[in-house]
Amino acid sequence: MTGLNLGEVAQATMALALAGVLGLLLGRLSIRGVGLGIGGVLFAGIALGDVSARLGLHFNAEMMEFVREFGLILFVFTIGIQVGPGFFGSLRRSGLQLNLAAASVVVLGVLVTLAVHFAFDVPVQALVGIMSGAVTNTPGLGAATQALADVGAGADAVAMPSLGYAVAYPFGIVGILLSMLLLRFLTRVDIPAEAEAYDAQRRRGSGSLPSLDVVVENRNLDGLRLAEVPGLFDAGVVPSRMRKDGALLVPQRDSVLACGDVLHLVGPTEKLQAMRLVLGSEAAAPLTTKGTDLAWARVVVTDRHASGHRLRSLRLEESYGVSVSRINRAGTELPAQGDSTLEFGDIVTVVGPRDSIDRVRGILGDESRRLDEVDFPGVFLGIVLGVLLGSIPIAVPGLPAPLKLGLAGGPLVVAILLGRLGSWGPFTWVMPPVANHALREFGIILFLAVVGLKAGDRFLDTLITGDGLAWVAYGAMITLVPLLLVGFVARLVFGFNYLALCGVLAGSMTDPPALAFANAQSPSAAASVSYAAVYPLVMGLRIFAPQLLVLMLFAM
Repeated sequence: MTGLNLGEVAQATMALALAGVLGLLLGRLSIRGVGLGIGGVLFAGIALGDVSARLGLHFNAEMMEFVREFGLILFVFTIGIQVGPGFFGSLRRSGLQLNLAAASVVVLGVLVTLAVHFAFDVPVQALVGIMSGAVTNTPGLGAATQALADVGAGADAVAMPSLGYAVAYPFGIVGILLSMLLLRFLTRVDIPAEAEAYDAQRRRGSGSLPSLDVVVENRNLDGLRLAEVPGLFDAGVVPSRMRKDGALLVPQRDSVLACGDVLHLVGPTEKLQAMRLVLGSEAAAPLTTKGTDLAWARVVVTDRHASGHRLRSLRLEESYGVSVSRINRAGTELPAQGDSTLEFGDIVTVVGPRDSIDRVRGILGDESRRLDEVDFPGVFLGIVLGVLLGSIPIAVPGLPAPLKLGLAGGPLVVAILLGRLGSWGPFTWVMPPVANHALREFGIILFLAVVGLKAGDRFLDTLITGDGLAWVAYGAMITLVPLLLVGFVARLVFGFNYLALCGVLAGSMTDPPALAFANAQSPSAAASVSYAAVYPLVMGLRIFAPQLLVLMLFAM
């Protein structure tokens, strides 16, 4: 390279690009569906780093540090934007039990890591890397590296987590698969029966809102306005269609009830049954818009002026004579109430005359292409806010130094909140999945390539003549003990569905190859649904855990 008179920037750019090319190709190699994935970039970087050191090539430290940190920021920010819309929803109802199990795996992993530290006197800077590798969590490695830099550790100390990560990572992948197999065979799981049981349970607790047609028979309601009927509209049950005197109408709050009227109600099952008892009896035939002047349509909220407004303030019912019966947000259907706040990307079901529906489309936006655009001003504003938040010191009793979210935690927290918000003023934080994935992969490739290049000159020495083999054993403990303990307790004590539990275990490690292995056991969606439910919380915990360990142990 020196013969070509390449500058420092050119040399670093070529090294990073080569690490990306070779690493991604290496990650595509798999044995029975199991491979290194994006982790291949780290190992390719290590190999190139070793070759570069032997050739006497050295890269500008400040430039490489910037690339590493910017890649990490880009990675965690896009993760936050992705998981933000479903983060808080995943902590409710059945998702709470799944998240408690996944969080238990994380907490037990931290406790095993602490036990390894005190029992075998493993250096903190290696320990946090081993833990991140053992749980196959790359953002955790980034958080550990950043935390060490924040407490003033030297360059050698900052580079050591990547060595521990690389040593422990291979068994981290194998260990999660081994745990699933042990759990399956030792508890004698019948896969088809588990799939059938899960599908039956999911049908009972469907995330979509059911509907019910009810004939009004309660004479006490005769002559009352719909707004005066307890339980309707803002109490969770929405009347979206009404048949009165043989005509199909859009029910409004001022519509007057009479015995014999038929209402098409939308809402949670238990509330629908309660309303049936109040109103009368279930209609013999469904109330349909076919052959009438009414229609229904799903409209996407993409107009910035509509986003963030309450349904009541838009006055769609009064101005256009339409009814909004459902709001689909991030795959979950919600009842439409007057106080419901619309968010960018919501899909609302509108019932009314066809020309009125067309006018409502103009109010709400309904421009699906807007969902495919990346609002880069919003992205860069979010990064600014994330870096600022990550730089704020937080005093925690018992810790030797203030806790900082850092360049990993700050952008993640801000992105989760902004992803949940969706949009504000001229800024939009809804990001198309394809664009999100591309930015996320680009960021983590930069980060892993730099980490590998900086650690390459010491990896083989650590593995062969140093403590590398012992680190492999420590990583195996951190991988297996939490997974097996939580897995058997969840299955035998709390009766978790095995397929859903596999998704929880894979999600607790944020490990896509493990999810692929779990999905290969059955065509049921159980594992994927559970993985998605626990991923947001676990990702946050995996990023914060190494920082806490560094602050608690490094100064001791």
